Amino acid sequence: MSEPRIIWTIPTRGDGVTGRGWNPTPPLPEFLSDGRAGGPAFTPFDYLHRISRAAELGGLAGVYVPYDPHGEESIVVSGSLGRDSRFLEVVAGFPAGIATPVYAAKLSATLQRAFAGRLAWRLEVDLDERVQRTQGDFVTGADRYARTVEFLTVAKAVWHGQDVDFTGRFYEVVKGGFGGPLAGLPFPTVYLSGTSDEALALSAEHADVHVFDLAPDDELDRHLARLGDRVRPALQATVHTREDAAELSGAAGLHGTYGQVAAQIRAYHDRGFDTFFLSAEPRLEEALRIAQHVRPLLAGKA
Repeated sequence: MSEPRIIWTIPTRGDGVTGRGWNPTPPLPEFLSDGRAGGPAFTPFDYLHRISRAAELGGLAGVYVPYDPHGEESIVVSGSLGRDSRFLEVVAGFPAGIATPVYAAKLSATLQRAFAGRLAWRLEVDLDERVQRTQGDFVTGADRYARTVEFLTVAKAVWHGQDVDFTGRFYEVVKGGFGGPLAGLPFPTVYLSGTSDEALALSAEHADVHVFDLAPDDELDRHLARLGDRVRPALQATVHTREDAAELSGAAGLHGTYGQVAAQIRAYHDRGFDTFFLSAEPRLEEALRIAQHVRPLLAGKA
């Protein structure tokens, strides 16, 4: 049986993303330390790079940079982390309203060239409408799904062909398409989410993977039945795990000792969830914990 894929969530603000005064406890392993932590040259990106490096060296499948209008720009962070890694899938979260589909595709094609086809998209559709307006985006309600359908339709068309003509409600392209160095690259894996009829219909047409938040089993079963068989399901959860149950505190979506959390992930994997978007704070120390103690159990290498 294949190993569950763990994608670790990267912070875009808070949690050490300050650029100064960060000193991890316990100290970093030597392979992650460059002697600059807390020094004047230490920047927020150094911290983010250490998280992705921990994920990669620990054998995790990828990292996810969520869209945050008040945090670091997710596409810029994704580009930086992609160049700093060799094997990680880099999932960039962003809304369809961030740019035209042609420009988003062109930007992504360059990133695909920069790190050998490891870029993925996670489009955020159900943003808070007040937040959308602060970003200059006034497409709301069901129109957000209609626009995302057009966005993905156009992006895929210009990516894979030339002389593309398209006229829709939100976008229009005349004789578009990529040639030269931008042609022939793999289109980013498309991750979508949501449980509304519109969200699931969008995934059925355009997603490669649909991400569900952790929920009771009967609720997840209903969502999976509505999703259909073409799209792979993934699960998103916070995680809290320690070697000894006496060290555990608080609550999280996945909670328990290393063995218990590995068993929980494996149980969901047996139900068809092949990818797990996990997060915990502090992100670096917890990424190391998952990589060193949980992932080996999932790989059968205790």
